[in-house]
Amino acid sequence: MSQTEIPDAATQMAVLERGTVDLNPREELLKRLDKSHQTQTPLVVKVGFDPTAPDLHLGHTVVIEKMAQFQRFGHTVVFLVGDYTALIGDPTGRNAMRPPLDHETIQANAKTYTDQVFKILDPDKTVVRFNSEWLEALSFADVIRLASHYNVGRMLERRDFRQRFDENRQIAVHEFLYPLMQAYDSVALKADVEMGGQEQIFNLNVGRHIMEHYGLRPQCVLTVGLLVGLDGVDKMSKSKDNYVGILDGPEDMFGKVMSISDELMRNWFGLLLDHTPELVDEDPLEAKKQLAGAMVERFHASDEARRVRRWWDAGRPLAIADEVREVDGGPLFRVVVALEAAKSNGDARRKIQQGGVSVDGQRIQDPNLELTQGEHTIQVGKKFKTRCAVRSAALR
Repeated sequence: MSQTEIPDAATQMAVLERGTVDLNPREELLKRLDKSHQTQTPLVVKVGFDPTAPDLHLGHTVVIEKMAQFQRFGHTVVFLVGDYTALIGDPTGRNAMRPPLDHETIQANAKTYTDQVFKILDPDKTVVRFNSEWLEALSFADVIRLASHYNVGRMLERRDFRQRFDENRQIAVHEFLYPLMQAYDSVALKADVEMGGQEQIFNLNVGRHIMEHYGLRPQCVLTVGLLVGLDGVDKMSKSKDNYVGILDGPEDMFGKVMSISDELMRNWFGLLLDHTPELVDEDPLEAKKQLAGAMVERFHASDEARRVRRWWDAGRPLAIADEVREVDGGPLFRVVVALEAAKSNGDARRKIQQGGVSVDGQRIQDPNLELTQGEHTIQVGKKFKTRCAVRSAALR
């Protein structure tokens, strides 16, 4: 790996604190950054990603950009693939048990993660590790020792566990092991800093606690804000189907960003571009186009961003295919999925509710509207337009 001169602590903190929600303890991180500068010895900065789905999305990139900042300052960034913790699944923020994944799915997802992350991180300055390297080697006695360093009372301080406990809903014992396994990752890596989204603060602080019991200096904890998903309600998530994948095509990426509400732009600009331009208030439509173009440029190319912007601004009507496709009757969102104009029921609902679907030239925003039997022209976004024949349905 190439060596970068590590700047003074004040220079680093001025950048690292931007967009930060939690920094615990700040003075300790400042001391470590100063010593790192004085000795030109890089810190070990760890971030874990459980490969529970095949693609990274814009929500992931908030913390990955922070990793890139540490890289540029000359520190050792560890992209930790949680192939072993994914066997449990992080219960953070969940109101029910997460279904387990099989080994083959986890490995396939992990491969896509390591391929995608280098769209942001410098591959020559990134250490990729898999936590199965050390977790798989633990004996049962090792696990008992690890579990003995934390108590159930403190575990129930976690909001999601406490809520499920109070509502008499199931909490499996193995779910308690997840934050302990994540903490042991920090022991194995001797992490100086661990980062994650703000919902991860409990797990990251468990790492501080456990490291002390293994005779190590507790890591510093840094969390970043959560990117709200396309629905404007929940954090961006594959399971919520409210995400923009970093592998989405240029047109899809641009269009999805354009679908967010004006109110959501402050959250997206602040977390994705580290600033909120005055244009958000003065001309929100133009601001949204600039945001969409910036995302396409980041994950594709500047030429693609300019091309897609021209395509969007042109707004040319699409030619209708000669073929009339037959579909079963039912709610409009199911018809859109059957026409392969949406990837899932949730994606179809979102597109309809956000005004992206027209039937016979009329914009429809009710996903449950049932079409009359017969032939209809369906347009979804600016890229898809076709004729379809509905076999049987009754207009509600």
